[in-house]
Order: sequence, then structure tokens, then C-alpha cells
Amino acid sequence: MASAYEEEEKRESRLAPSAFELSVAASTVVSSRASSIDEIQPQSFGRANEHHVDIDKAKAEFAALERRLSRASRSSEKRDLEKGDDDEFDLREYFTSTNEANIANGTRHKHVGVTWENLSVEVPDFGSKFFVQSLPHAVWATLSFPIMYPLGLYMQKSGKLPSRPIMQNFNGVLKPGEICLVLGVPGSGCSTFLKVIANQRNGYAKVEGDVHYAGIDSQEMAEKYSGEVVYNQEDDIHIPTLTVEQTLEFALSTKTPSKRLPGITGKAFNTEVLEMLVKMLNITHTKKTLVGNEFVRGVSGGERKRVSILEMMATRAHVVSYDNSTRGLDASTALDFMKSLRVTTDILGQTTFVSLYQAGENIYNLVDKVLVIDQGRTVYFGPATEARQYFVSLGFVDRPRQATADYLTACTDPNERQVSPEYDPRTVPSSPEELETAFIQSKYYKQMQADRDEYRRHIGGEGRSDQENFRRAVLDDKKKGVSKTNPYTLGFVAQVRTLTLRQFRLQWQDKFTLYTSFGISLTLAFVLGGTFFNLPPTTSGGFTRGSVLFLAMLMNCLDAFAEMPTQMVGRPIFLKQTGYKLFRPAALSLANTVADIPFSAVRIFLFNIVAYFMTGLYRSGSAFWTFHLLIYVAFLTMQGFFRTIGVICPNFDSAFRVAALVVPNMISYAGYIIPRRSMRKYIFWLFWLNPMGYSFSGLMENEFKRVNLLCDGNYITPRNAPGQNTYPDDLGPNQVCTFFGAQPGQPYVRGADYIDVGFSLKTDQLWKLNFVVLFVLFIAFQITQAVAMEFVNFGAMGGFQIFVKENKETKALNEQLRNRLAQKDTRVEKDSEFSPGKTLTWKDVNYVVPVPGGTRRLLHDVTGYVKPGQLVALMGASGAGKTTALDVLAQRKNIGVITGEIMLEGRPLSTSFARETAYAEQMDVHELTTTVREAMRFSAYLRQPYSVSVEDKNAYVESIIELLELQDLSEALVLTLGVEARKRLTIGVELASRPSALLFLDEPTSGLDAQSAFNLVRFLRKLAAAGQSIICTIHQPSALLFENFDRLLLLESGGETVYFGDIGADSKILREYLGRNGATCPDDANPAEFMLEAIGAGSGKRIGPRDWKYIWLDSPEYQTLVREVEEFKAEGAARGDLDTTKPTTCMPPRADATPIWYQLRIVSERAIRALWRNPDYTWTRIFVHVFLSLFVSLTFLNLGNSLRDLQFRVFAMFWVTILPAIVVNQIIPAFIINRMIFIREASSGMYSPIVFACGQLVAEMPWSLVCAIFYWVLMYWPLRLGQGAGGKAGSGYFLLMIIAVEFFGVSMAQAVGALAPSIKVAVLTNTPIALILTTFAGVTIPYPNLNVFWRSWLYQLSPYTRVVSGLITTELRGLEIVCRPDELVTFDPPSGQTCQQWAGSFVQSFGGYLVDGNATSACQYCQYRVGDEFFVPLNMSYGTRWRDLGIVWAFFAFNTIVTIVASRYLRYAKR
Repeated sequence: MASAYEEEEKRESRLAPSAFELSVAASTVVSSRASSIDEIQPQSFGRANEHHVDIDKAKAEFAALERRLSRASRSSEKRDLEKGDDDEFDLREYFTSTNEANIANGTRHKHVGVTWENLSVEVPDFGSKFFVQSLPHAVWATLSFPIMYPLGLYMQKSGKLPSRPIMQNFNGVLKPGEICLVLGVPGSGCSTFLKVIANQRNGYAKVEGDVHYAGIDSQEMAEKYSGEVVYNQEDDIHIPTLTVEQTLEFALSTKTPSKRLPGITGKAFNTEVLEMLVKMLNITHTKKTLVGNEFVRGVSGGERKRVSILEMMATRAHVVSYDNSTRGLDASTALDFMKSLRVTTDILGQTTFVSLYQAGENIYNLVDKVLVIDQGRTVYFGPATEARQYFVSLGFVDRPRQATADYLTACTDPNERQVSPEYDPRTVPSSPEELETAFIQSKYYKQMQADRDEYRRHIGGEGRSDQENFRRAVLDDKKKGVSKTNPYTLGFVAQVRTLTLRQFRLQWQDKFTLYTSFGISLTLAFVLGGTFFNLPPTTSGGFTRGSVLFLAMLMNCLDAFAEMPTQMVGRPIFLKQTGYKLFRPAALSLANTVADIPFSAVRIFLFNIVAYFMTGLYRSGSAFWTFHLLIYVAFLTMQGFFRTIGVICPNFDSAFRVAALVVPNMISYAGYIIPRRSMRKYIFWLFWLNPMGYSFSGLMENEFKRVNLLCDGNYITPRNAPGQNTYPDDLGPNQVCTFFGAQPGQPYVRGADYIDVGFSLKTDQLWKLNFVVLFVLFIAFQITQAVAMEFVNFGAMGGFQIFVKENKETKALNEQLRNRLAQKDTRVEKDSEFSPGKTLTWKDVNYVVPVPGGTRRLLHDVTGYVKPGQLVALMGASGAGKTTALDVLAQRKNIGVITGEIMLEGRPLSTSFARETAYAEQMDVHELTTTVREAMRFSAYLRQPYSVSVEDKNAYVESIIELLELQDLSEALVLTLGVEARKRLTIGVELASRPSALLFLDEPTSGLDAQSAFNLVRFLRKLAAAGQSIICTIHQPSALLFENFDRLLLLESGGETVYFGDIGADSKILREYLGRNGATCPDDANPAEFMLEAIGAGSGKRIGPRDWKYIWLDSPEYQTLVREVEEFKAEGAARGDLDTTKPTTCMPPRADATPIWYQLRIVSERAIRALWRNPDYTWTRIFVHVFLSLFVSLTFLNLGNSLRDLQFRVFAMFWVTILPAIVVNQIIPAFIINRMIFIREASSGMYSPIVFACGQLVAEMPWSLVCAIFYWVLMYWPLRLGQGAGGKAGSGYFLLMIIAVEFFGVSMAQAVGALAPSIKVAVLTNTPIALILTTFAGVTIPYPNLNVFWRSWLYQLSPYTRVVSGLITTELRGLEIVCRPDELVTFDPPSGQTCQQWAGSFVQSFGGYLVDGNATSACQYCQYRVGDEFFVPLNMSYGTRWRDLGIVWAFFAFNTIVTIVASRYLRYAKR
């Protein structure tokens, strides 16, 4: 296989272009002789270029972009250092220089025009609203699943599911080389159109109408060419621990075309294209930086958005849909992106759909056509240049100063559009239906129909070669051996190789997890080896050898459990990349296994070496390698099993339920805890389906076929007690060896006989059965995993919102909001609603962070201020340090070094600063199960002063809901809010705190449409007018939006100040400053965009004679600023008796606004409510306990008084100690996710770490109590426990102990979660903690067999020692034991003696009883007479059972303290 691949690589090395043409597309509309943009002509289909951008303007724009992108190497040395632009980059030359060579090389064009006719989309409709589910719903869903799931599939296939339309009768055509801008208010259907036009139809109930791509219908396109039509979603989803370079490298490597220019290898091609891509959007300096996400430090939000854009460009698709792809980008970068898109669309012949919020006029001028949507209906589709006039002609007032895109969107908003006085309002179309009818009757609809018909004729006639060229070009791109009907560029083997490299890199770069996993594995190995150190070759070491083998296998197999949550976490990224057709889903399943082998093989090999040789297992090469092979294949098999569960289950809770069904069975029915001969017949089949069973059987056969065990004293009956000399020391003729497999008169027991009699195992089945079946199961789980990944898809769900049903209070409040909305009552906007702010000054602020190899300065000598009544804009290019500056000023940084002065009212910041300020962060982090109203009330309750009444706080929240226009979503769960609504909620949560000092907002308008952004800034303007002090970063503001700000702090790369001062009416002051220093702003330009271009933000060349940071330092404005800052400081210092930074009482300043008991009540209420609204989580807890108790009951049903039943009683009670191990795996992820929310809320001084930790614990307690009762009822009574001296009176003790164990398990899970930096690391620790605590509890290894070292501390330290002791002594005290015939030990007394005479002293010393003491032959001995004889030698006492219960509760208290302390000091939030 390898040689074949190398041959293919050699063949590819003779073919390759060095142009992005084959990176982005294998086609072009540039003629073979074109060498400049003057020679480029648009593709013609009848009425050529009627709706294309003006060619002259396009030429000018292209030339401007060429100049801007060609200046990289001529930038200042500082800029080169920051951006990494070391070589000159000429975009035009890059796109056109090799076109002639490409065509000469046989490259075919891809011209894919799109037509759509009567396109309609419907989504499932189960009522007017989806309401939040609770526990009864979850229980019913599980019980009815076998019936409802097939029924649902049938109804879906037959089209009988109820549905409602969200898109109706869309019609249009977009030709190659054209860009269509899709506009509409949020919720109008823009995203739905972009998805469907990109042929992504999963999750919708019905998609009707005809969509053709170059004449190819949507079904064929999906089957054969789906990689040529892609959709770029609004959210940026990436693997956060890969660098930007690695992310793009992977995308390119899966789409490297087979046909390239001679002399360029695939690797060289990808490297060149990667360099071009990062230069195109100016992120060269981020190549080695992690992409990051909300919780992993990485590139900035704007840079992450550019990575998303470039990743999709790397797919080389020809029909592309960009969904709000400029969100988070600054104005200059957004314009650069659109200009680059214009160039690639024109030159490469792409067909581009793009939706944008807040699109400026410069961006709008780059598009050809505009589609305006109103509530799922087309209200305009036609030339972009005529759209504005069309809506004016309908009767809407024109707003010349409003950007065209904003104006078009506003015309679909009933609250924003205005009817011209010249028109009768009754004749102007207002509803979506009326606007749609007006469009259908317009000339633009008829022109669209004519264009569509003409394009169809073209494709069916002379243009048919376009379709054939497209088909052939796609085939040319494919690597050798890839099927013609396969939408992928690489073959399956090449995909696996590429994915394996990525997955290997992921694990290798995650050093913390890597070191942790190896460290835990080796620790476990040494603990296991030390516990069973150097086992003797006697019968005393016989059973313990089995324990070693079982524990070694179990420790490694359960290590694979971490694969299950990993599958869940990676699902969104997986769905996005498979949607791009970068690889087949099945390839990832195989790649995961292959990539993990180097790490897991080394880790388990080291574990096995330590465990095997320390414990003294049979020392030979073949024995060890067989041992290692069986354990490693078992690990791989269980890894495949857990991954399969992770793929087929929709969420972690359902996956956990499946695992809870299977894993306990696997452990119990592996043949160790319950030998095969003792398994109940009705569940015996579980052993034959159990990979652990085959592994354990093979391990036992491998070890015991090689050893003979000397029968030592402990297994000789009768034998001497200490100090006696009645019986022979060695096995005599009147003694027997009671070890399984012993032969009469033989001092040695053959290992093969032992496992045959004791475990029903045959040594000749090692290779013939056990290994073969184990390997087959490994292959089977690889296949099931691959098949499941191919066909199971839980990610493509239609968007919908979930609401909480109204109660009496919320119903009345919502009615009031609706009434005021209908009356357009704006009483809540009175200035008196808001508190006056305070003056914040900062001078010469620097911020330095540690980086590999040294430090990096992110802010340099930043100076400024904000005073009450001012709205300050903080702007700059993406990555210039805007968010960093805001974090520093808001005191949210916890790493790095901050120097300089930051003062509030002329005084140093106090501990209450965080509480006095509000900070709406860029990342919208909320408790997902709260409603909008509840989230705001939570903030108001905990952040407004405690003296303010609850009624006043609630009333204030209602005003915020109205101001942010969230009336219709007040009862919606945060989980289901869209991007725009969640952004408004983030702002509302901060405003609800009623900040008394300042309000910080980080990109509050990102993700909002233009009108929502304008309303929000207008609202901030009202706050400022009321005296509030406000600083906010902002991207892409329109000229109208920009004018609402009073002052501007402008930063360039490196955190350098470029300007701080007034903006002025119509930005006059800012314009004068720029013009005075060599950058005159044109009258028709947006000052917010022009100033960024002037300072060289984005990829543009700086305007002006020198760097603007030096111009600023030399300016009179800077001197004035320094003087003003000093004056503010002096004024604040003069008000010594009015120190606004400290409370007026004599109490010390508090970080929290409310008492701790009040915090605990509010936080606990929210946590309890969150669990109730997460029924999957709570039902999973209950389900696990119910099933586990039933499983134990069925396994040990109706226990009697035999010796075997005694052992089963012990095992049944031992299963109580397994409960925490199972609970931990569910609670830890929930706790760590909640900790992320706490970190965000704690930074605002909402509540203390003690409250967070206790609140999490309090919320879990009721469910723990319910679970304990279920387990007790379903375990205690079916087993017929309580037959000892205490009778059923001991049942109450059992319940109390099970409750204590439940509470201990919850507290231990939260303690581990608090100590761990991530879910992955926490899950890694679960198995070792559980195994160590259970191993040293005195059951797996009896107390007498423990060596002194472990007995002296770890045995005492394990809480399960107390659990086992308390339960066993309560149950077995006074329990009469009656051995079954096969449990009796038979021996003959010496001639002339009775059984009592011969064995009486033995029985008296060791307990048990003789069946007939007067017999003279065939004496029958039972090992125990009463249960006390079993537990007393094991260091258990009935008298200490209440002490044992108290100690378990003490462990619970200790865990709680650890959780509180860790929550206070270990937040793992580097910022």
C-alpha cells in the first residue's frame, strides 16, 4: 500500500500549479491571453453584464486592492514584525500569472450558475411553542423509545410530520462570477436560504422546488459534487488547540488537486496557497498561534472569523454561501474580505451568496444582486444598484445618509420603515405578503424570469460545455483511484493518513493531558505492583494472581471511557468539516484509532511492565507478551465500544445511560467476580458477548497453564492454629487441600486444574477461542463506529426556541410588555431610570504577557479617560488590542503585568470596583437553562445593592427587557436563543446590575443587524445622557452609528494609541485631525472606515507621512489629554470626604453586593431549577441507580444461607461502593461547565466561590436522596437481606449508609472537577481514584492479605473501608450459615478417631462446624457457622458501624471543603 502511495506522489509531483486558481477553483473566466484586469470580461449569457458591477469601477477597485496587497514588504519594520509580511504580495499577479500555463496544462473551467424556482422550506411544527421538558417527559421518552422512534422515522419518510413554512416560493438565478447579497432582519430566513441554496437540507421537514447547479439537479449535486457547494456558518467552530497554520494546512491537504503544473508537489502547492490565504486576509502573524475558543486562549475574535473564511476558501468550492461572515471583523478587514471575494468571484468564476449585517456602502457597491427577505418571502431580487430606488418607488421614505443595505433591511421592519408623505399609507405594501406581491408584479421579477430562462437555454445549448467542463474538472481534481461518484478529492486511505497526522498532532500538542495520562497510568501500575508485590508460588498467591490479572485489565479498559465525552465535544467540528467534504466520516473513526496507538501502546506497555514484574507473574518473554497483547487488544476493543456509544447517542446523558447499562455487566460477567459456573442461567449469555470476559479468560489461561501452586497452610484442613502442634505442618494423609483443582494426596495444585475447576476455563482455548473472539470484537467495534459515523447525524437540527410556561406573575408581566409594545410606550426610557457614572482615568498603561521564549507587550502607554455623560468608542483593527485594553481597564486580567495608573474619581481602584462596573463581554456565556427574564433578575438580585427591594429590581429588569426589545423572548431558554438575541441578553444582564461607576461593552453590536445595532447604540446614548460613563469597542459602525459616540480611543497593532479625543458632529473634529496630518477624509466616506484605512489597519497601506502613533505623541491633542487626566485626578483627590470608591459606612469595601446567605439562596435556586430543566441529566442519574440495583438484584436474587450466598451478599454490598464511580462521570462535566459560567459571573462580583461550590452541592442533594432511595428499595428487598440477628431493623442503617455514599460521590465528583483544569483531565482521574479506593476497601484484597505499608494508611484512608465494614457487619451479624453439599470439605480422620476428636481443636480455633462430629470417616466441614466468623478476621466490627457511618459523612464534609478552596484558588481561567 505504501509503495502504491509513493508512486502516486511521484506522479503528482510532475503536475501542479502555483496559482490560487486551483486552490480556490479549477476554473476561470479570464481568457487565456489575459494579463491584466483590463482584459478581463464577465461571462455572457444573452443580456451580458446588465446586473454585474460596473466594469470600470471593478477595474478601479481591483487596482486599488492590488496596490494595497502589494505594499506588504514596504511597511514599517514594526508592522512587518507584527504581521509577518516579509515578501511582496501582488494579488493580481498571483491570480493571473499562471492562468495561461494552467490552461495549456489542460485545466478545465468550472462555471456553476445556480437557478432556483418555487423554492420552499418547511420545518417540523409541534405546536405554537416548544416548552421546556421535565423529568416525567424524559422518563416517558425512554420508555416509549422502542415504539416512538420507528414511528417517527416512518412519519418522516412518509411526509406525515406536521410542519410549517419558513421559506415560500423563492425564485432566482445567479450566474458564475456574480455575488448576491442576502438581506433581512434576524429571523427572516436568510440563514435558511443560504443553507438550502448550498444544498444543506438536513433538519428540515420538507424542501420543495427546483434548484439546479449548472443544470445539475440538487440530488445529483449532493451525491457526486457536494464538495463544490458549501456553506460557511455564522459561528466560528474550530479545534481550539490547533494553530491557525495547522487548521488551514489540514483543509488544504484534503483538497489538493491531482492535476497541477509540472514540477510542483502537493506539499509545495499547499504551502504556497497557505501563504497566499493568510496574506489575503492579513493574518500572517497568527500562523503559529492557537485558534482558541471561549475558554482556550488563542487568536482574537476577528482573526478567528478570518480563519473560518479561509478554511472555506481552502475547500475550492464554486458555489459558496457566507452567513454573516464579517461578524467580529473591523470595518477595514470586512471591506478587504469582500474585495477579495469580489476578485476571486470575478477571476475564478465563483457563484457567491453572502449575508451581512451592517454592510457599509463600500461593501454594498461590490455586489451584483440583492435578495431581500421578509419573514420567509422574497420582497426583492435584482440588481444591487436599483434596489434602493425600487423601495423608494413603493412609497418608503428614502434616508440618504443611511447605508443602502441598512435601508433595504429597514424597509422590512415595521418599526423602522416610514411611508413617504406623498403616498397613501393604505396603498403602500406593508405585510410580507403584500411586499412579495408587489415584487412579483414588478419588472425585476419578470427580468429575473427572463434571465433564468436564458441561462437554462444557455446551459442546455451552447453552454452545455460548461457543465461538461465542470464534471470533468471535478474528476481531474480527484486523486488516482477515487470513485467518479465520490464527492471527495482524496481516496479513503489518503484521508485516513491525513486525519491520522492531525489527530496525532492534537494529542502530541496537548502536553498536559499527555503527561497526566502517562503519570496516572504509571501510578496505578506501581500501586498495583506494590499491593500484590512478588506473589508467592503457593495457593495463597493463587486467587490473588487472578486479582492482579483482572485489575490490570480493568484499569486499562476503563481508561477508554474518556473516549465517550470526547466524541460529543468534537461533534460540531466534525459536522462542519464533513459538510465541506474534507473527508468521509468513516475515515475519522479509523484515524482516531491509528493516531492513538503510538500513545496508548507506549502507555499500556509501561503499565504492563511495572505491574507484571512487580507482582511476580510468571517471568518469561512469551508469557509477558501474551499478557500485554491480551490487555492491549481489550483496551482497543473497549475504546471502539465507547466511541461507538459516543457516536450513536445524541448527547452525553443518553450515552451515559447506555454505558451504565453495559459496563457493570461487563465487569461482573468477566468471570472474576462471578465465576462462570456460578452465573445465573437467564443472564449467562452476557459472558459470551463481553470482550472483558475473553480478555480475562485468556489472561488466566496464559498465566496458570505455566504454574504449579504449592498448597500452603491457609488451604489445608484441618491445620494448626498459632501455638498449636496438633496437625502435620505439611499436607498429611488425613488432611485435604481445599484449593480449587487440588488432587487427593498431591501437595501441588496444577494451575490448569485450578482454572478448570474454579473458573471453567481450558488452557487450550487461549488462542483458539479467546484471542480470536477478542480480536473479532475489536474489528466489529471499528466497523460499528465507522458505520455509525457515516449514517448517524445529530447535528443537523432545525433551529427552534424553547420556552418556559408562564406562571401567574410572568403572564401578567408579559401582558404588560405586549400592551406597551402595541402602544409604543417609551416611558421606561426616561433618564431617571439610570444611575450617574463616575470618572475613570488611565495614564501610561502598559500590559505585558508571558509567551514562549519571553514576553510580549500588548498595550503601550495608553492614556485616556471617560467621564459621566460620555460614550467612548474603543476602535482599531482586529488584533490591535481593543478587548485587551477593555479587560485591563475593567480589571479582568489575571495573567501578565499591568503598569501605569488606573483611577476612579482620582483614587486607586477599590475591591468593590468589579461590582460597581458592568462588563458585557464579547463571548456570550450564560447559564443555558435560565430564561431571559431569569438571567437578568439573577444579575439584578446579586449585583444591585441589597437595600434595593426585590420589587424595584424586578421592575428595573422589565424596563431592560423592553429597551432591548426582548419582550417576545422573555420566557425563552438561553440555550435556544439566536446569536443576535443572546448578544442583547448579554448586554441586558450587565445593565440589570445598574452599574454605579462605568459600563464596559466589548463589541456589543457584533452579530446584530444594522437597525438593532443602531437601536442599541441609541440606547447607550440615552444612558450616557443620564450621566452614565460608558466605554465600548465597536466594529463596522456606519457613519450614523459612529456619530453617537462622544470620544474615540483608536489603537493600532501593538496596542499603540493613534488618537484619543472628541469625534464631533459629523465626525468633524476627527476628520480635521486626520486631514491636518496627511489623511483627508472624502466627504462621501464613512469616517469610521476611513480612519482605519488611514492608519494602515487590515491590509491597506498607511496614509500619511509617518506612523500615526508618533504623530499622536507629537500632537497638541496629546498634551491636552495629559493635562485633562491630571486635572481629573486632582479633582478626585480634592473630594477626600466624598470618596466615591469606598462605601460611606465604616464597613470595609465588599467585593459582593449582597450577604453570603442571600447569595446562597439565589444561586441554589438557579442551580436546582437548572437541573429540573435538564431532565436528561436527572433522569440519567435515576436510571443508572435503578438499573444498577436491578442488575445486582437479578444477579443475586433471593439469597439463602449457604457459603456461596454469603460471598454473594458481600459482593452485593460491595456494589454500593461502585455508585460514586458511576455518578462521578456524570457530575464532573456538569460541574466544570458551570464553573466556566461562575468564572464569568465572579469577575463581576456577583457571588463568592463558597456560594458557587455550596450551590452546586445543594442542587444535587435532592436527586442524590431520590437515587439512594430507589437503589435501597430495589436492592435490599429482592436480595432478601436482613436475615441476621438484627433482622429487618438493619434496613434503616442500609438506607443511611447508601445516602452517605451518594452524598460522598457527589462531593468527590465536584472536588475532582474543582481541582481539574478540564473535563478531559478530570475524566482521566476518575478510574484511578475509583479503583484505588475500592481495591483497598478490604474486599478485593482481604485485610490479612494487605502488606503493612498499604494497611497502615491507604486502607484506613479509603471511605469504602467504612462503607463495606458497616454494611457487612450489619447484615452478617448472627447470620446462620448452612453449607450446601458441594461447599463442604471432606476428609478422613485417623483410624480410631471421630471427626470431632480429629478436627475439634481446628474448628474451635478457626470456626465453622462439622456436619457429624461422631463420624469416623468422610468428615464434612463447613467453613463458617455464623456470619461473624467471616467478618471478624477481616478487621470488621459490628460495634463500630455507627462510627463508620460518621466517618463517611466526614469524608463528604472534607470533599466539600476541598471544592470550596479549589473553586476559590484554581479557576484555570487565564485572561
